[in-house]
Amino acid sequence: MVMGSLRQETQVAVIGSGPGGYVAALRLADLGKEVCLVEERPRFGGTCLLEGCIPSKTLIHAVEVKESALAAAAFGLGCTGTSIDLDRLREHTGQVVGGLSSGIGSLLKRRGVTTLEGRARFSSSRSLELEGGEVSGVDFEQCIIATGSSLNRLPEGISDKVWSSADALTLPSVPESLLVVGGGYIGLELGLVYQGLGSSVSVVEFFPRLLMGADQDLVDIMVTSVNSRLDEVMLESKVQTIDEKPGGGFAVTIAHEGETITREYAQVLVAIGRRPNTDDLGLENTAVVVDERGIVATNELCQTDEPGIYAIGDVTRGPMLAHKASREAKVAAEVICGHAAEFDNRAIPAVVYTDPEIAWTGLTEREAADEGIEITVGRFPLTALGRARTLDRTDGMVKIIADPDDGLILGMGIVGPHASELIAEGTLAIEMGATIEDLTATIHPHPTLSEAVQEAAEVAQGAAVHVHPPRRP
Repeated sequence: MVMGSLRQETQVAVIGSGPGGYVAALRLADLGKEVCLVEERPRFGGTCLLEGCIPSKTLIHAVEVKESALAAAAFGLGCTGTSIDLDRLREHTGQVVGGLSSGIGSLLKRRGVTTLEGRARFSSSRSLELEGGEVSGVDFEQCIIATGSSLNRLPEGISDKVWSSADALTLPSVPESLLVVGGGYIGLELGLVYQGLGSSVSVVEFFPRLLMGADQDLVDIMVTSVNSRLDEVMLESKVQTIDEKPGGGFAVTIAHEGETITREYAQVLVAIGRRPNTDDLGLENTAVVVDERGIVATNELCQTDEPGIYAIGDVTRGPMLAHKASREAKVAAEVICGHAAEFDNRAIPAVVYTDPEIAWTGLTEREAADEGIEITVGRFPLTALGRARTLDRTDGMVKIIADPDDGLILGMGIVGPHASELIAEGTLAIEMGATIEDLTATIHPHPTLSEAVQEAAEVAQGAAVHVHPPRRP
């Protein structure tokens, strides 16, 4: 790399240091490429680490510990109460985030990746201009766009005192009452965090049900569990106005069940999705194609329409998930280095960290119905699982979706404790082309939650032992 000038020369430039960008940079370096990583923020890790997945799951775990302590009274372990030290909780969350971000920096340094701080824009198909850093630009042979996504902008006229999800993760306070606008995974996760911290939480969702991406039977179990913790859930409803009150708090008008109602809340949190960070990237100076939603067109090699420029993660088609970005990062890096690689994954697991957790992978029942695909479904309730009873957590289910002809596993859905960990088995089964028989013949340790996967496969196979067989006509 040529140093000592206002411009940097490199073989591969990577824009963004999130779970796509930094993984791509590390893999490229391991394969022998000169790599320059450009990051706009002063810390590495992107949205997932700095203001998304990691801080939210840290707070979710804290609330779960509190709830577990209180629930222990049911089987003889007394707990007289809990207290919450917001300063200490903020400090702990910051330490988790800071440690991981520093770790990424260390990995990049040890691999010899050059890192530059600044806002990157394409000035041509082989060059970037940098704003806000010590280097004015980067000239490259190949480039990977890994700029991630941002929160959808709030409508004009809404008070800047309304929280975004990023605001909520900083724990500004624990309001007496909180309205969450948006019944997706971000809104539900954060709503339950604040409920666990002491807020009275209500949810407004535009669609007829929560978590539209997940199958209804999984969501129903979660909703049954959390309904007692939420003040109000208003489905098929729309927030019309959010007005700041002179004495503090907000007056919110909501279109609900054919009427316009007004509610007052101490705080409002808006969680209405994300959009790809492709604005103002200078893509008009390249042949990269971007659609009306800001999504970059790529092929299975993560290549854009501009030879030499690749795109991965939230700026491309598909779910905005960190693990998808990391997989695409490795594909792009290996393709650049001449290796045979492509993003041909059959399943991308999704997890919602509510309590209970929901996870699914591969084909869902809803997708099968929409596409007219014949399937066999095996469901196993956690009420029939020994390990779930020992945990006093029987509010859940595992279901297997398979091809009725050859038993090929097409999908899996889980709701219950540790669903986020269990779903990997289903994803592996789909990737390997496993069948129901492969799962039923695989010995699962007893007593474990993972046995429910085997049990669900046995139900799909018609060989269930621990649940009653279907009644014969």
